[in-house]
Amino acid sequence: MTLTERILARAAGKARVEAGDNVWVNADMLMTHDVCGPGTIGVFKREFGMNAKVWDRQRVVIIPDHYIFTADSNSNRNVNLLRDFVREQNLPYFYDVIDDPKGTWQFDAAKGNRFRQFGTHYAGVCHSALPQKGHTRPGEVLFGTDSHTCTAGAFNEFATGIGNTDAGFVMGTGKLLLKVPETMHFRLEGRLQPGVMAKDIILHIIGEIGFDGATYRAMQFDGPGVAGLSMDDRMTIANMAIEAGGKNGIFEFDARTAEYVEARTKLNGTKAAYEPAESDRDQKFVYESVVDLSQLEPTVACHPDPGQRKKAKELGAIKLDRAYVGSCTGGKTSDFVEFARIVRGKQVVIDTFGVPATPEIVHELQTTRWGDQTIWQILVTAGVQMTENAGCAACLGGPVDTFGRMNQAALKCISATNRNFPGRMGHKESQVFLASPATVGASALTGRITDPREYLP
Repeated sequence: MTLTERILARAAGKARVEAGDNVWVNADMLMTHDVCGPGTIGVFKREFGMNAKVWDRQRVVIIPDHYIFTADSNSNRNVNLLRDFVREQNLPYFYDVIDDPKGTWQFDAAKGNRFRQFGTHYAGVCHSALPQKGHTRPGEVLFGTDSHTCTAGAFNEFATGIGNTDAGFVMGTGKLLLKVPETMHFRLEGRLQPGVMAKDIILHIIGEIGFDGATYRAMQFDGPGVAGLSMDDRMTIANMAIEAGGKNGIFEFDARTAEYVEARTKLNGTKAAYEPAESDRDQKFVYESVVDLSQLEPTVACHPDPGQRKKAKELGAIKLDRAYVGSCTGGKTSDFVEFARIVRGKQVVIDTFGVPATPEIVHELQTTRWGDQTIWQILVTAGVQMTENAGCAACLGGPVDTFGRMNQAALKCISATNRNFPGRMGHKESQVFLASPATVGASALTGRITDPREYLP
């Protein structure tokens, strides 16, 4: 069996499953957020009763993160609905934007969208917060009401996005009927060259198979090249499995996985026990590919979908209006460090926005020194507009007052986010070019799509 088949067999209480089998799977965790949470709760109450209790309060995680730092009353109401449900169900894992469980968050116009407007429990973008808070464990099954839930596959677990109806059913029963997906195999070999990042790996792969090339398939990443990838790198790759249509992305378990998971579960007091999934020698794949990391170059996905792959060095004629670094894909500490490596001591020439994924990342950027400045100061000095309000921000567009949102037609933005369909980051006539944080940094300095290797020592 493949990694995905192994996990689903275990979760279904079976010795073996094969691609195409329909099996009832026991969930280890269910995550929902402010966009889909109210709908999920509505389905749950409609089907199980107004006074029903969730199947296991220790296995439900609720993380508001999408439409948070806005004056939009409907967005704020969604978080209020989550807060009411958490209080009603006495759920321990709710990462609220405010500290008062009976309070209501209000946008503070005096602080604006650049300065902190959250309390001590807020966790930021769900896909980055889940591992940071100790909710991702090897060998487990994670369902989330967000397509990028597949990010957690970096930790050797089956993680996939589901809709509100399925999530409402899981909330009440802890189970879900799944068809076991076929598995595509990507063997990674070699090491990345300077200026090339994990984002370039997944953009290369999506360019090879197309933005629908992995539809309802598992994307399994293994091979000797994985050893040189950090957990942040693996999260970036697994995150964008959905951009190829994948059901899930998944990595093999190794010492680096164990180190991260064990540190985070201990720090947060979450469940420490886990059982990693291992694949069989006779595992069967529907597709196989070898990716030589040493041969990859900075890559860009052009408008209007993630499959429109080109090399950054080929796109120098494209002038840009905006640059953006953030989201679950491009808002991690390591992403900002590589971005800072490019812009340090220089000045951006287009509007450039930086949105860390979690408050913990904000803290790391504001306290980690590089010479006589912190990483945060380096970025601000270079002209980057940074916000302390970690979250999804303009990655999903959001209300018009969302930080970094593209509200005008014809704007062209190079972004370290994960999706570039028309209207994704705001105006439906704007264009988004997906790239690594390093490529975004180099492009912000020139105002055109630029290969970051031009700025390496």
